[in-house]
Amino acid sequence: MSNPANKRFVPIWIALGAILLIQLLTLAAVAVGTVAAGAAAATAAAAAAGDEFEFDGLPSLWNRLIRGGSREDGVRIAGEYVIRPTRRISDAYLSGDSARLDDKEKETLRMASAVLSQIVRDDMSDYEKELAVYDWMTANLAFDSGSLIAVPQTQEDCDNPYGVLKYHNAVCVGYATTFRLFMQMMKIDCMVVHNLDLGHSWDLVCLGGEWYHTDIYSDVGTGNHSHFNLSDMQMGQMQSWDRELFPAAEGIAFNYAVQNSVELKSAAALPSALRKVIDEGGGSLFYRLDDPTGALHSSVDYAVSRLQGLLEQDYETGHVWMYAEMLPLSAEFDVLSITVEVSGGEAPVEPEEDDFAAIDQAIDDAFGDWQPVEYEGEWQQGGHGK
Repeated sequence: MSNPANKRFVPIWIALGAILLIQLLTLAAVAVGTVAAGAAAATAAAAAAGDEFEFDGLPSLWNRLIRGGSREDGVRIAGEYVIRPTRRISDAYLSGDSARLDDKEKETLRMASAVLSQIVRDDMSDYEKELAVYDWMTANLAFDSGSLIAVPQTQEDCDNPYGVLKYHNAVCVGYATTFRLFMQMMKIDCMVVHNLDLGHSWDLVCLGGEWYHTDIYSDVGTGNHSHFNLSDMQMGQMQSWDRELFPAAEGIAFNYAVQNSVELKSAAALPSALRKVIDEGGGSLFYRLDDPTGALHSSVDYAVSRLQGLLEQDYETGHVWMYAEMLPLSAEFDVLSITVEVSGGEAPVEPEEDDFAAIDQAIDDAFGDWQPVEYEGEWQQGGHGK
């Protein structure tokens, strides 16, 4: 028979265990809070000082917990390039006081101010100012291949506005932070976004209270606006990012295709418009389709298919490359985007027979002393002469 007195002690031990567990959980919460507060304070201090606070990637929850107020800076991209703050430089531009800047920041401010003075007017809208910066950057800057090619310090500075503006050479981080600097100088809200695998960065820009993705790096050299002011839906087809960390981009009003589209009433209007673009050396067409029945979409599909088949061949006027895409930008309408590129109109000149003979002779002269090396059961070409 069990002792009734023992039953009275069971609840007491349970209560003591519960108290101990609560104390342990409280201590753990205090520790995590202390770490989070310290990291957030360090991040904020680094941002205020214009220094970098590097972040090499954590799960989304810990990212937001540990990094606190800093949502974009201090992130290392591709294991090498750090997203650094640009606010000190833009604040100096807006206040007219650069006393707190170091020499490199002052030079960055001077170069950025010179660019804006050339391409931006006071009577421009925020969209027009953003577009002017995009057009200048895609036309005047180049990729950094990761190697130094006759440009001193390019590798060191290709990820920040100083190097981008001084050497006109950049990686994605350099484009994103330089674009953000320009936007901040013009009082346009802008953030640098990084993808989930920390391999790429681009910008989020706010126009008319709505956010848009702009990826300068992906459009450099073409300037075709294919990565200019995109929605989450469009950018999500190419990249993945923490959508809880960065604001949603749901705007379409300032999408480049929408801004430059005209209403298409009949697919029969496409051939003559396309021919005009080809004759002008290439370009883009944007058509807005308000098509509740779907009939116009069917006609457009047929016309685009016929035109693409026609342009697949080479002609005396050159080769034409045509890319057509239907952009479902809203529930009310779609936008047909057509991009055309035209390559040279003259066929390449075939070398004369004498040219081939001269090349053969030059190869014999340069490598005539090289002999093949024979092995038992196999044969290999020697690569070190005799």
